Amino acid sequence: MVTEEFIKSEYPLHWCVWKNDYKTLAGLLAKKEHDIERKDNRGRTPLMLAVTLGHLESVRTLLNAEANVNCENLNGWTVVQEAVATGDPELLHMVLERRDYQRYTSRMAGIPGLLQRLKEAPDFYVEMKWEFTSWVPLVSRMCPSDTYKVYKQGSNVRIDTTLLGFDHTSWQRGNRSYVFQGHNDGATMMEIDHDLQQVYCEQMRTTDDALGILIPNEESVSQRLTTPIVTTYIDTEKISFERNKAGMWGWRSDKTEAVNGYDCKVFSATNVELVTKTRTEHLTDTDKARSKNNKHPLHNFLGIAEVGENPVPAITPNEEYSNSSNPCNITPEEYFDKNIDLDAQGRDIGRPKEVNVKVQKFKANLWLCENYPLSLPEQILPIVDLMAISSSHFAKLKDFIQMQLPSGFPVKIEIPLFHVLNARITFGNIFAMDAEVPHVTKIQEDDRLTCVLDESLFRCPASYTQIGNAGADGRRQFSMEEEDDLLQFAIQQSLIESGTEKEEVDIWEALKAQKPSRPETPNLLGEEERQLQRAIQASLELYQKNACDPEALDNASPESDSDLHMALLLSQKEQERERQREEEERLKEEKMLEEILQLSLKEK
Repeated sequence: MVTEEFIKSEYPLHWCVWKNDYKTLAGLLAKKEHDIERKDNRGRTPLMLAVTLGHLESVRTLLNAEANVNCENLNGWTVVQEAVATGDPELLHMVLERRDYQRYTSRMAGIPGLLQRLKEAPDFYVEMKWEFTSWVPLVSRMCPSDTYKVYKQGSNVRIDTTLLGFDHTSWQRGNRSYVFQGHNDGATMMEIDHDLQQVYCEQMRTTDDALGILIPNEESVSQRLTTPIVTTYIDTEKISFERNKAGMWGWRSDKTEAVNGYDCKVFSATNVELVTKTRTEHLTDTDKARSKNNKHPLHNFLGIAEVGENPVPAITPNEEYSNSSNPCNITPEEYFDKNIDLDAQGRDIGRPKEVNVKVQKFKANLWLCENYPLSLPEQILPIVDLMAISSSHFAKLKDFIQMQLPSGFPVKIEIPLFHVLNARITFGNIFAMDAEVPHVTKIQEDDRLTCVLDESLFRCPASYTQIGNAGADGRRQFSMEEEDDLLQFAIQQSLIESGTEKEEVDIWEALKAQKPSRPETPNLLGEEERQLQRAIQASLELYQKNACDPEALDNASPESDSDLHMALLLSQKEQERERQREEEERLKEEKMLEEILQLSLKEK
């Protein structure tokens, strides 16, 4: 058993936090002799420990000393999520404000470095098509998609997208460009609205002024405290890559497909697990009941495994340590002793955790080209890094392509994002070879193809009105407020709204926009979510009932929703066409096999 003297010498900051001795803690931090980000043997920094214990003054002291809010504990929970679990609105507000400020300053500080990395790489133009796909009836037809047009010249980058915004219940189309200009002393970002002919400029400098811009509102704090804590991630530990095969029986060979004119090897990543963890210990019984009622019916249909993790605290009488943030009455000697396995005992600090884990296995797919004219590490990864600063989806793409992939450039990638949705990213029209692009000229240099980009692409159009700083006027926020939730909410609204399934939209601005305002629709996650569930459940039941009977779909009840019926019919016909294509391919292979056998007999 460790002693108090050992803890004080080995973990001085953690010891002050445990005792909530914030005055001594402030003195130690002022001397800057101890690592503020050091983790204890339970994987918690002093800030994570203070938040988990709910020690408000210690949290404030550490935040004022610029402790990192964007860290995680051993179980993958962030400081913000642990703050939500305490149920303390003041503590959560403090942590959110500092988290958003750190993300903002990190974004500002990171962009110049990314542009400098790109400066030394050859210039290029490429299009990245993002599509969301799903095998669930109705869903695929209503998922957003967009083609990003990426221009790179020196340390300048321009990204064109086509979304104006998301207005409560519908996607709004638009035409925008984001231009990043690298300088010796920093960078400038311009957001160009081509419809309004307006330009919002922002200097990428880290200043304390941002702290006044990024103050979370009461609604945001309240919403977090009354909804489950959810995190979704791809478990990459067991992933293995396998080359897909084509052909029949002993004649099978490595599969190759053409993607945008390039021959690609096709790989599957097996054992890809999409894990969603949900915590509810901070919710009241009413909030839990509402959350349970809003549970998506697709979970059971998709066969998603759900495992409960509800450790029962082993309470032992101990007056000294008995409090709401330490219900298991863990002593500091127990906590800081690495030889005591508290997890095995089902004991921990903080509220007793109520965790549900949902796991679904996917196959990620890769189409890799050996001779693609772009370099993944030198040209594409910096662009993905740039986008990942503000987009959790690009962050997931970044995590995936930074794995030890088979050799070649990933011309097309398909990875899971949610339990119902996959993201498919396809690179195309490299150097504007397939379709002409204004201000982009392709050039053949000896044995390689490249392009020249006009400098006007990266300048503010002379006729456009410059508005000023894009962040200072309050029209844009960089807090990344639950981007995944925003996108899923938007897709759900698209499912509810009639006719929106025919529109294609992009996700760039959607992932950075603020969440739709909800004061006027307090039951948004109640009534509308239930409508969505009923609609999808009905479609799934009808689809299952008639999957093997095409005529049944044609003879469906006239009372059924016409749009739903049409979508199901189209889905059924698409599956039938797919089966026909597979049958034609099989017959073709059999014919080829027969010709080979005949030739072999003739040779004998």
